[in-house]
Amino acid sequence: MERRTFINKLSLVSAAALYTPSIIFSAPKQIKDLIIGHGSHQYKIDLNWGNLDSKQYPVKDCHEMIQDSKGRIVLLTNHVKNNILIYNKSGLLVDAWGTSYPGAHGLTLSVEDGKDFLFITDTERHEVIKTTIDGKVVMQIPFPQESGHYKTAEQYLPTETAIADNGDIYVADGYGLQYIMHYNHKGQLLNTFGGAGNAKELFNNAHGICIDKRNGQTSLLITARAQNKLKRFNLSGNYMEEIALPGAYICRPVIKNDHVYLATIWSNNGEANSGFISILDKNNKLISAPGGSVPTYNKQGLSKMHQSIKLFQHPHDVCIDDDENLYIAQWNAGNAYPIKLYRV
Repeated sequence: MERRTFINKLSLVSAAALYTPSIIFSAPKQIKDLIIGHGSHQYKIDLNWGNLDSKQYPVKDCHEMIQDSKGRIVLLTNHVKNNILIYNKSGLLVDAWGTSYPGAHGLTLSVEDGKDFLFITDTERHEVIKTTIDGKVVMQIPFPQESGHYKTAEQYLPTETAIADNGDIYVADGYGLQYIMHYNHKGQLLNTFGGAGNAKELFNNAHGICIDKRNGQTSLLITARAQNKLKRFNLSGNYMEEIALPGAYICRPVIKNDHVYLATIWSNNGEANSGFISILDKNNKLISAPGGSVPTYNKQGLSKMHQSIKLFQHPHDVCIDDDENLYIAQWNAGNAYPIKLYRV
């Protein structure tokens, strides 16, 4: 899959949409006034949120974002001058740290005894690192040699974590051998499941994972990105069901209230520069696709999705704040800062 460099978001967005009806942006005012999304989840666009002096606070790939307990927006980038940038919701920088995470990819918040901690997956260090919110390392989980699946650290390229209420840690090896590792809160391996393959209990790009407590049942939602699917497992690693999203190459699932939000890095047949955002309702139906085609269901299920406007390049994560505004971090987007979408 070709990886091209996207225009900086500060430039005018003027490229035509990939599909009809085409939408061409020729002036910033058109971006400012444009409403994207469908049904109950529609948004206005802010291309200026979070922009900084790129010489002092550069970003490379903006991989993931979370909101901490203070309401601040925390961005993870793999630029080692400042792996973590912390903003207020207005986009003003309040803190920056991190110089030792060259493969910074996954970012998960865990609140323990009223204190915020971050779990960072690093694909170049081949490990998971737990830190305080201001960057102090408190635990490192190396490659799971004890699992019997891995002979070398280089086989292990973890992309995401999910933290259960009891402190158990689930790690998705989305760029490695595709196993899911289950640890206790001390980092001791309890179980592994999954692995590479196209069977229902296996993965092709297990890119993201989260804890799903909707509908009174706690389970794991895990991305099978190349298969255009979410797969559900119980906490012991037993397969339960799958949610097909044809044409949507989804990153990690992020749950806010009853909805699931997913950055969709590629669409249709996996073309570069073709991303949008996917939003599922409590029944796991796609109800809105900001930047994408109108979600349509028929007897066979969801019709194949594609990008409809040339706004996003490669969305890699969605952060949802308390007002249900969205912050979109992008991989391979010309060193651009995140885009904010205001709920309307």
